[in-house]
Amino acid sequence: MSVSTMDTGTEPMPQTSLQTVAFSNPGGETSPPSRGRPVDLVHLARQTLGDRELEREVLALFVQQATTVRDRIATATAAERTFLAHGLRGSAAGIGAFGVAAIATEIERNPHDKPLLLRLATSIDEVRDFIASISR
Repeated sequence: MSVSTMDTGTEPMPQTSLQTVAFSNPGGETSPPSRGRPVDLVHLARQTLGDRELEREVLALFVQQATTVRDRIATATAAERTFLAHGLRGSAAGIGAFGVAAIATEIERNPHDKPLLLRLATSIDEVRDFIASISR
């Protein structure tokens, strides 16, 4: 029995259809996971039950939270970093920003690791820019 590229999720999605999948037409929730992008739009569609307006709202709230965490976490105490990372991890996983969630998990385990804070900031900026690109 052979497995098609659609079944494995390895077939890349054309850039021109990102906005369609993200917001315009229902049906993205039946597509394979899209973990290659900063936000897994298939996961997001499942979480929002395909409600495109809710997707927009959730993404906007996430960007606001994530940029606030990015701006505060470097100067926070270890306990505050753990708290900020924990909240961000849950939100990021909820919308499908799995890269941000993974780094936040690492920060929860090791809040003194300064390079992790830089990786988190970079990852948050990538997600923010991706969301801006599909929201135009």
